[in-house]
Amino acid sequence: MSSLSNSLDQTDRALLIHPYSNLVAHEQAGPLIISRGDGVRVYDVGGKEYIEGLGGLWSASLGFSEREIAEAVYEQMVQLPFYHGFHSKSTPSLIKLAHHLAEISPIPDAKFFFANSGSEINDTVIKCIWYANNVAGYPAKKKIITRNRSYHGVTIATASMTGLAANHSDFDLPIDRFLKVMCPDFYREGLEGESEEQFSDRCVAEVRDLIEREGADTIAAFVADPVIAGGGVLPPPKGYFEKLQPLLKENKILFVADEVICGFGRTGNMFATETYNLRPDIVTVAKALTASYIPMSAAMIAPSVWQPIVEGSRKHSVFAHGYTYSGHPVAAAAALKTLEIMEKRNIIGHVKTVAKVFASRLESYRGHPLVGDVRHVGLIGGIELVSNKATKAPFPVEVGTGAHCLRAAHKHGVILRSIGDIVAFCPPLIISEDEVDEMFSRFDRALDDTHAMLKGKELA
Repeated sequence: MSSLSNSLDQTDRALLIHPYSNLVAHEQAGPLIISRGDGVRVYDVGGKEYIEGLGGLWSASLGFSEREIAEAVYEQMVQLPFYHGFHSKSTPSLIKLAHHLAEISPIPDAKFFFANSGSEINDTVIKCIWYANNVAGYPAKKKIITRNRSYHGVTIATASMTGLAANHSDFDLPIDRFLKVMCPDFYREGLEGESEEQFSDRCVAEVRDLIEREGADTIAAFVADPVIAGGGVLPPPKGYFEKLQPLLKENKILFVADEVICGFGRTGNMFATETYNLRPDIVTVAKALTASYIPMSAAMIAPSVWQPIVEGSRKHSVFAHGYTYSGHPVAAAAALKTLEIMEKRNIIGHVKTVAKVFASRLESYRGHPLVGDVRHVGLIGGIELVSNKATKAPFPVEVGTGAHCLRAAHKHGVILRSIGDIVAFCPPLIISEDEVDEMFSRFDRALDDTHAMLKGKELA
């Protein structure tokens, strides 16, 4: 380690609290310090090259060196580096972005609200739903339904929506009004002899029972990520949303699609709502909106929700919600250029082509002795490691199989994500077929290392 990288390492350990990290282990081992990027590859301060197989955080859709976005950001910085949207102020880049989003939005006649992250925009949506229901005369309609193992953010409200125990433990969460239903994980939750569609029936029946028990007049919205990414890369089982959506409509419960990860091409269409034929009342997006080069998120809001919000501002003389950086002009410029690149280079078409190789390589792991399940859609996928393929028995938590596989992947030059013993893949959308093969070839070596480790412990 050079003197510079050693200095950075020590300073990091001394000063930074890293999100989603074991802080004790971090103080002992230190960070992986990434200093530059080139396409789908990133390089650490020591010069080691990695294929970024998770696109950063499910997010760097156009890779790590897109000069056109950098130039658009620079031009906006020079012209107007900041302005706000409070008190009816606006900027050309934000107005143009809203116009562009209106042309591609899965929600007809939508209005748009902008924030900085997925957490912020999902939190905003809950506030807006509560506000709209109060204005519309439904003050009791406040409860929010989400799924176990879903991820929607880390604010007090969005962490309460999230169905992961680590987001609740010792944070005094979840708070009231947030209800959970089972995770639609057919591999783990399906019963013996149960078909995938029968499993979907059972999942939806649980939602129906919850609505009847709580009262439809108390439930405001059902929030779902079309593909549960942070809970293990779980595309919906057959028939799930087809059966769920009529139930929500029948009970006048809003459907919010959290497309923070899936939006802008990840599933092979511009939005996963198209992939799965969803008809949401609100869609939230972030991450790939700007290719993650600049923080920005947005909510696409149907008239049934934004019209009461407008009426509320008449009542109170103001819509008293927003952030200093809502609709930041530099972020808007980055988003505009990102969307322009996606259209100009036919990124969606590219994803559809490359996804075939991606799927083929993932499916090849079904025969591996450690792999219990393989899941994928578009350019997002996951494999679940198990100690017994026949019984689906997981490895003991203390073995840390997924974490070991992740470290081995780093050693072989590919950055991925382990969710327990599920290994997730979510590369930049610009990845080529050859790079997909290279990524999985590197992962092959990591999986072999993991298998050898488990054999040494007599666990495989």
